[in-house]
Amino acid sequence: MYLPLILLAAVGTCLGLLTAAATSTDPAQLDSPSMLPTHRRQKRDWIWNQMHIDEEKNTSLPHYVGKIKSSVNSKNAKYLLRGESAGKVFRVNEDTGDVYALERLDREKISEYHLTALVVDKNTNRDLESPSSFTIKVHDVNDKWPVFTHRFFNASVPEMSTTGTSVIRLTAVDADDPTVGDHTSVMYQVLGGGEHFGIDNNGLIYTKSNSLDREVQARYEIVVQAQDAQGLRGESGTATVLVTLQDINDNFPIFTQSAYTFMVPEDIRVGSPLGYLSVEDPDEPQNRMTKYSIVQGQFRDTFKIETDHTHNKGIIKPMKPLDYEHIPHYTFTIEATDPTINLYYSSNPSGRNKARVTINVTDVDEPPVFQQPFYHFRLQENLKKPLIGSVMAKDPDATRRSIGYFIRRTSDKGQFFQVNKQGNIFNSKELDREIYPWYNLTVEAKELYPNGSPTGKESIVQVHIEVLDENDNAPELAQPEAPKVCENAPQGKLVVQISATDKDITPVNVKFRFFLGTADSNFTLTDNHDNTANITVKYGQFDREHTKVHYLPVIISDNGRPSLTSTNTLAVTVCKCNERGEFTFCEEVAPQVGISIQALVAIFLCILTIAVITLLIFLRRRLRKQARAQGKSALEIHEQLVTYDEEGGGEMDTTSYDVSVLNSARHRGAKLPRPGRDVPPAVYTQVQKPPRHAPLAKHGEPADMAAVIEVKKDEADHDSSSLPYDTLHLFDYEGSESIAESLSSLGTHSSNSDIDYDFLNDWGPRFKMLAELYSTDSREELGY
Repeated sequence: MYLPLILLAAVGTCLGLLTAAATSTDPAQLDSPSMLPTHRRQKRDWIWNQMHIDEEKNTSLPHYVGKIKSSVNSKNAKYLLRGESAGKVFRVNEDTGDVYALERLDREKISEYHLTALVVDKNTNRDLESPSSFTIKVHDVNDKWPVFTHRFFNASVPEMSTTGTSVIRLTAVDADDPTVGDHTSVMYQVLGGGEHFGIDNNGLIYTKSNSLDREVQARYEIVVQAQDAQGLRGESGTATVLVTLQDINDNFPIFTQSAYTFMVPEDIRVGSPLGYLSVEDPDEPQNRMTKYSIVQGQFRDTFKIETDHTHNKGIIKPMKPLDYEHIPHYTFTIEATDPTINLYYSSNPSGRNKARVTINVTDVDEPPVFQQPFYHFRLQENLKKPLIGSVMAKDPDATRRSIGYFIRRTSDKGQFFQVNKQGNIFNSKELDREIYPWYNLTVEAKELYPNGSPTGKESIVQVHIEVLDENDNAPELAQPEAPKVCENAPQGKLVVQISATDKDITPVNVKFRFFLGTADSNFTLTDNHDNTANITVKYGQFDREHTKVHYLPVIISDNGRPSLTSTNTLAVTVCKCNERGEFTFCEEVAPQVGISIQALVAIFLCILTIAVITLLIFLRRRLRKQARAQGKSALEIHEQLVTYDEEGGGEMDTTSYDVSVLNSARHRGAKLPRPGRDVPPAVYTQVQKPPRHAPLAKHGEPADMAAVIEVKKDEADHDSSSLPYDTLHLFDYEGSESIAESLSSLGTHSSNSDIDYDFLNDWGPRFKMLAELYSTDSREELGY
């Protein structure tokens, strides 16, 4: 029986806890007034009157402003003020809370003061209430008068403006409070200059007349007053306005003279000023648009009048050359007007002013005058023509002096052309169009006195000579960029496509024909008949080991008249290639160096100079040798020759020597001593001329020369100090009946023989020694 009661009590307790938890999760409900205790302390409020004060109060200081009061009922309460103006401008009574102003206030300086009020305990200075901020407002009093923003104003208005045209708006500022009544209302009026200008209540100045003329009076001074009628003091402000009239183009120009006379020489340049016309225009320069024109006379095409807008003057200029011999005087009427004037404002509706102009032309000595401004002639190249063209000039003066023609050398540096007394131009040298297609000559025409000397008057004219082309240059191969071919190129492989150029003027229908100059090559040339040709492989495979570069002679001809042909060399390099036909290694072709004509001339001159110097040296040496040879007798000259395989002397040598000494030596077997360098020659070496009919040797005896050879051989075999070669002494005298005369090299060298043995150098290495012996230098160095 108790168990249900216990369960019921437990369930009730749980429900109560759940309800309490739910109500505790809402904090707002805790702050609601219904949940607060009924004995909570109420917040006190500040209590004081609204504070304000009038500016500029005339009563004695301090001025009462108001009272601050709190609901705190405490005898120890004390009132305080805090703020920038506290204690300086305002003060509060600590006991009563009354606020006083310590000085007169000016709203125009400070219109509001912000302060903070405090209530503290007198003993502890503890705040009894929280500080509170409040404002003291200064009420405006109409104590200021209107003042203009500037004392002086500048304004402008076009002259002749209609009545009521606005000029300028002025503004006067009143420092009083605009929200209080009519404290800032301003009244304007014109104190000076009111006969031409007026002003409305808004400060706008306007014109009261439509006859304001700048040329009569350009400036007006206006004095304007701004007044505050309800101000305390009734004072006002003034300003001065300077009004300038803007100029408009309302006046026509007027000539300063009714007639103008000018003197001008006849050689004045066309377009040069010859006289000036002056006009008067009272308008400002920007409104002076004077236009001058010739209205009467037959010389409108001879003269023109331009306007100098800076000075508003008319400038008379000739439009064609003047000629005293034809017209010495010109007279015409001119007119000046301004087309931009508004005739509504002008007092002269016609607006035209006229004057008379007279121009007197004076005579001068003029230079010759060519009949044409320039000349253009044509000349075929490579041709000397006796007459290319003629120039003609004459003396325009009455004297009609003769004219001489000359070509200025600076225009014909090559001295190709000449001109005669009649002005006929011809060329003294053939011209090449490919060097200079045009020649621009400057021809001078000079007046001459009767004795032929120039008077100093001259003129020039340009003569343009066009050189016409002819087919005098053969076509040339337009060198392609390093043609190459693979060494394993197949038959028919395209190597390069070639074309041609021609220094002559190439006509539209030019046709170049191509041929290969040799058939013994592995290349084929095919003419495409479009001024190009293809070089292809003829057989196939190339041998780089044999030939790395093939030089193909290409023959090119044109279809000119006459047709010209040239042979050009095309260098094709054989290269190694990979399986894809790409070049992997190529030999570089040695560039063909061209030499200009100037270089060839320089080289030729150098060679000629060297040849002349060499010839002079040779002739000098030869004369010296001839002089030495003439100082000795031929019979006194002997020499020693080192030779081999000597066959003997001349035809009559066997009777020319006394060989008895040799024979006796041979028979006795004695050895003859070998002469040294300082030992005089042996007896058998002396030259002895035997009698003409000496007895001949017996049959069977050894000949003279055989005996000599035997002796010399035996001497050489037994002499260890001798040279390793045989020596043979030969003598100058070769026999009386020898047609060769003396065979001595000394005698021959010293003779007048013109034989040159330099040809021995061309016989090969076997004759090298002999060529050196008989050369010019060797013969000079040998001396025995």
